[in-house]
Amino acid sequence: MNIGMMWLDDDQNRSLEEKVQRAADYYRQKYGKKPNVCFVNDGAIAEKLKVDKVDVLPAGHVRPQHLWIGIQ
Repeated sequence: MNIGMMWLDDDQNRSLEEKVQRAADYYRQKYGKKPNVCFVNDGAIAEKLKVDKVDVLPAGHVRPQHLWIGIQ
């Protein structure tokens, strides 16, 4: 993914799934398109995860508590 939206969610009371869903909902509102990929810090997950229809992937270049979400 070359272009996406960086989303910070440092709320310790939300699960990763909730964070991805909130970011995806905001992305849809802002850009009018549904995201299909989200990169998170590789410390957050060990392997691919799916939230709704968004593939959540670990990435070393994403800072902790941040999500890089968009369309691949």
